[in-house]
Amino acid sequence: MIPDGSRAPKVPAADATLRILSHLATLRGPAPAASIATALDLPRSTVYHLLATLVEHGYVVHLPEERRYGLGVAAFELSSGFSRQQPLARLGAPLVAGLVDTVAESGHLAVLHGRDVLYLVEERAPRRPSLVSDVGVRLPAHLTATGRAMLAELPAAQVRALYPDASAYAPGAAGEASGAWSLRRLRTVLAEVREHGFAAEDGEVTAGLASVGVAVLDHTGWPAAAIAVTFPVERADESRRAALVAEVDRAATELSRRIRGIGHRAAPSGASPSETTPA
Repeated sequence: MIPDGSRAPKVPAADATLRILSHLATLRGPAPAASIATALDLPRSTVYHLLATLVEHGYVVHLPEERRYGLGVAAFELSSGFSRQQPLARLGAPLVAGLVDTVAESGHLAVLHGRDVLYLVEERAPRRPSLVSDVGVRLPAHLTATGRAMLAELPAAQVRALYPDASAYAPGAAGEASGAWSLRRLRTVLAEVREHGFAAEDGEVTAGLASVGVAVLDHTGWPAAAIAVTFPVERADESRRAALVAEVDRAATELSRRIRGIGHRAAPSGASPSETTPA
C-alpha cells in the first residue's frame, strides 16, 4: 500500500508502455516503431519489445506491409469502456430524446466496440416496434448505420486491421452469408458514407426497418460515437429520409460540440483522424 501523500514508485516498463499507447492515440494514423522511439526518446529495442507485447494482447496492431503500428481492438474496447462510464451517454440521452420527439421515429446512440457497435442510449418512439438495438446490445458495425458512420471516419489501415479477412464479417438479418462481404465491398460502402455525409442501412439489421446515422467526432476528429434513427421502410420516401438525415446530423453535430469541451483542444476545421486516405 502506498502511504498517504507519497508518490508511487516509478516502473519504467509500465511508464514506457503507457507513453507508447498515449502517443499512438494522438497520431492521425499508424506509425513506424522508429518514429515512436524518437518521439518518446526511448531506445528502439525497448519500443520494439513493448510493441510486441501490446500486439500480443490486442492493444496495438502491426501492419507488416507498411512497417507501422496502430491502436488495436483492445484499445477500442478501452475507449468504449470510457464512453460507458463517463458523460457521453448522459450528454447524448437528451439529444436523442429530442431527436425522437422531433421525427417521431426511434433513435439511438452507439460507440465502436472492436468490430461491433455497442448501444449506450435507446429511445423508442410511440407506436413504433421494439428494436434489437437496446442499451448494452452489440451488433456488427459493418451492418449498422451507426457503425458505418464511425468506420467511415477511421484511417484505412485501421479498418483493414479490424477486418483482415472474411471471417470478420457477421451475416445480416436476411441470412446473408458473411462471405458476401469483403474489404473491397466495405470500402465501397464507407466511400458512399463519406460522399453523402451520412450512413444508411436498409433491412440489413431487421427486415422491414431502415436506419440513417451520423458520426459524432471528438476534439481530435476521432469518431467517439454515432447517432441514428430507425424507421419502417415503407413510411420513408426520399424526401422523408432527407428530413431524417438533417435532424440526425443536427443532433450529432450538437453532441460533437458538447464532447469537444471535454478534450484539451478543438480539432482544426476539416480535420480528419488520419493523414492517410480513409478506408
